[in-house]
Amino acid sequence: MHRVNLNQEQFNQQVINHASFGIALLSPNGLILTINPAFEQIFGYSIEEFEDMRLEDLSHPEDFGNLHDLKALLGEETEVQMEKQFITKNGDYIWGQLTLHLFSDESNQPAYFICQIVNITKQKESEQRLQESVERYTSLKKYNHDAVISFDLDGRIINTNSMTEKLTGYSIESELIGMKLASLIGEENVQRILERALYDNTVEQYINKLVTKDSEVVEVLTSIAPIYVNNHNIGFYLICKDISEQRQLSLAKEAAESTNRAKSEFLAMMSHEIRTPMNGVIGMTDILLETELNEEQREYVEIIRKSGGILLNIINDILDLSKIEAGRSELQEDTFDLRTCLKDSFSVIAIKAEQKHLELTSIINHDVPEFIYGDEERLKQVFLNLLGNAVKFTPAGSISVKVRLVKEDPSLLAFTVTDTGIGIDPERLTDVFEPFEQVDSFMMRRHEGTGLGLAISRRIVEMMGGEIYAESDGKNGTSVTFTIRPKKSVVNPIQETSSDKLHTAREASILLAEDNSINALVLTKILEKMGHSVTTVTNGKDAVEIARKESFDLILLDLHMPIMNGIDAMRILKDEHRENCPPIIAVTANALKGDRENCLAAGMDEYISKPIRREVIVKMLDQFVS
Repeated sequence: MHRVNLNQEQFNQQVINHASFGIALLSPNGLILTINPAFEQIFGYSIEEFEDMRLEDLSHPEDFGNLHDLKALLGEETEVQMEKQFITKNGDYIWGQLTLHLFSDESNQPAYFICQIVNITKQKESEQRLQESVERYTSLKKYNHDAVISFDLDGRIINTNSMTEKLTGYSIESELIGMKLASLIGEENVQRILERALYDNTVEQYINKLVTKDSEVVEVLTSIAPIYVNNHNIGFYLICKDISEQRQLSLAKEAAESTNRAKSEFLAMMSHEIRTPMNGVIGMTDILLETELNEEQREYVEIIRKSGGILLNIINDILDLSKIEAGRSELQEDTFDLRTCLKDSFSVIAIKAEQKHLELTSIINHDVPEFIYGDEERLKQVFLNLLGNAVKFTPAGSISVKVRLVKEDPSLLAFTVTDTGIGIDPERLTDVFEPFEQVDSFMMRRHEGTGLGLAISRRIVEMMGGEIYAESDGKNGTSVTFTIRPKKSVVNPIQETSSDKLHTAREASILLAEDNSINALVLTKILEKMGHSVTTVTNGKDAVEIARKESFDLILLDLHMPIMNGIDAMRILKDEHRENCPPIIAVTANALKGDRENCLAAGMDEYISKPIRREVIVKMLDQFVS
């Protein structure tokens, strides 16, 4: 081991001086004796100004903070740790994680305290935004026009909304909560839900009546959704739409379609609401990992980042399905190299396949055209869903892809993904293409996932004019075949074949207008690490004013900002700067059909949606910053 000629006292002082968190030495009565540079940076006072100050002088006025209170928390212990609020020199309130350790002299009398403070303000703000999203969800449930009932696996009602109270005549607090759901829909229907609803989506069709407190029968149209907490099914939602005043037979189809659209749009809206704070949580976690952390702290932050990534993937899956079901997704078609598309898909799953020693092969018939006209990203999404499932459910053996023209209809391209995995029960070969359906049962699950991949793939394939189906004997692997009907390509896009070029944009001066401080910080850090200079403002009016004083190479505008929104700011910038106006990019959490087209039609040069990936930024800079 290499040794450094450094005495212990010098080493300890360097650790204190370069620590990323504040450290202070306190007298037994709380007087601040000495501090490290991080302590100065957190509170904004100089080391001279800290003279004669006490720890309680830095505490939030409504938060306990004098040493007497902290000693009481210590009791017989020598260390106490808590989260509390502080106030800085300029009057800003911040959150800190306080650790106070008592050191005693030889006579066991208090000698001094070591105080450590970690600034956790950003994390607290992220938690607050996530809580606000949850509360918005609760409000949506409360004011839903349908009766929404949640119940546990014993068939007892956990909670419900005011519409249920109005529909049934029962009081929520005194009667409905804790009541057996069988009192409303019958014991047979309750057992049918508990036994079959996780895998049989036809169960809800049997529940078409609800019995009120006065023993009256109300005709309803129902939907059922499972409730998962930590990947465990703890109950179900029963959503009942009152159709008693309508003729059920003539309106059932229309009501069902309306309910499905409303459910999809509700999921899409909630996904957007959660994605914004989640983007902040994940982005801030990445930034936190680049600071000095001890081994235990790094382990905890890595767990937060991994869990956040999994949650964001689930949310994106739900949003993708919702957009397609609600008719808000369309194909982005262009000419592309089919073989390169397949190669790129293989490269994504190659590492996981190699870890399991799986052999990957592909066969493309000679009559399959090199270039086709269609949506490359959507086709790649189907490939990745099928190849990902194949890797996930194949413990050993091989995975192959075959591409061919359909003999009976040469305008159709057929793709078959075959694996040597665990197979699928022949009775469930159709079910696996339904949302939330999974190959392994819930109680025996060995594989992660939402059960949305195949459902999304089916809808994409149908949008491309094809169909998808699976074949398996339940023991010896699975073959999934899908077809698409691509349009003929008239041009070979040779100029696009070398798209994997490095980021070549020069160092740029960028103006960012974003009212969400977390998302602004994340995007700023990404751009700065790429070597660019970033100026941030919180509304469109400030963006317009600063652009009058300074010159920028690129402007990023969030669409929804206070005082002046992104569209209005863009129009003023374009009008004032005319041909000298730098490219203006719209940045938003919306990702629905028509959003990009509306932005471009309004005058934006490009559109990117949150959560923003680094590769999207690279592509944007390469395009607009020469």
